[in-house]
Amino acid sequence: MTHAIRIERAGGPDELRWTDVEVGAPAEGEVRLAQTAVGLNFIDVYHRTGLYPLELPTGLGLEAAARVEAVGPGVTDLKEGDRVAYASAPIGAYAEARLMPADRLVKLPEQIDDSTAAAMMLQGMTVQYLIRRTYRVKAGETVLLHAAAGGVGLIACQWLKELGATVIGTVGSDQKAELAKAHGCDHPIVYTRENFVERVKEITDGAGVPVVYDSVGKDTWDGSLDCLAPLGLMVSFGNASGPVPPVNLGVLSAKGSLFVTRPTLMTYIAKRADLVASANELFEVVRSGAVKIEVNQSYPLAEAAQAHRDLEARKTTGSTILTV
Repeated sequence: MTHAIRIERAGGPDELRWTDVEVGAPAEGEVRLAQTAVGLNFIDVYHRTGLYPLELPTGLGLEAAARVEAVGPGVTDLKEGDRVAYASAPIGAYAEARLMPADRLVKLPEQIDDSTAAAMMLQGMTVQYLIRRTYRVKAGETVLLHAAAGGVGLIACQWLKELGATVIGTVGSDQKAELAKAHGCDHPIVYTRENFVERVKEITDGAGVPVVYDSVGKDTWDGSLDCLAPLGLMVSFGNASGPVPPVNLGVLSAKGSLFVTRPTLMTYIAKRADLVASANELFEVVRSGAVKIEVNQSYPLAEAAQAHRDLEARKTTGSTILTV
């Protein structure tokens, strides 16, 4: 018998239950994992609340580092004892042990420890697809990044600086502004007292930016569009403040023939080759020291509810892990 976090119905953090579960032997193409650290991400909140509906009852979590305990028939590239990590479906990372499709796992380099891996896979591969594929940022460009002091934000600030970009980032406090600046954000904007649209216009001499990366959603949508240069791209990849309302396409025309996309990591890594390429590029920038993963909070897995409360209250910075 082992343990996992389960939910019986959508709702608040109190719906998270520490439950006894049975984990059987791996089937064709599967491995059994003994998990060591689990990543906490805002998508977990969306799943828990029902914003992204799941079939209930269910586990939670999409990201973890683990050791292979057993391999099922047909699995040839993994063996017992291998250190691996993942950031993809099926849901259920909040667990001491679990079964996982082998083709969703990547082997961890020796230089990257389990806590770092659990903290970086989903957020780091999210940054990779955002700045290398959705909009391929080039040296000399200026970009706007919301939530610059969060887990995705701190990784993105560092990676963007490595690419030679100028980073404008919104944050909620002076402390978070200092944190973002220390990680490569050239122009942190404290949105609680500064109008970020006006500041972006000032910083860019009225030109606006070619791309906005927005994980906040409803509260920043209109302002983000106003920060874009003509033909600019609005990348809406999260809903921390709530879902974006229905979009009037005429607004995009009036504001300069703008483009909008709503990407997800799961689409970008659906193919095994894309998953491996994304993970390898992430491993390289971390191993080189260009990107440092900040694990600023750690909670026992059994206390996942408190971790969710702190995440939703914006008490966290950088990355958070749940320890097994």
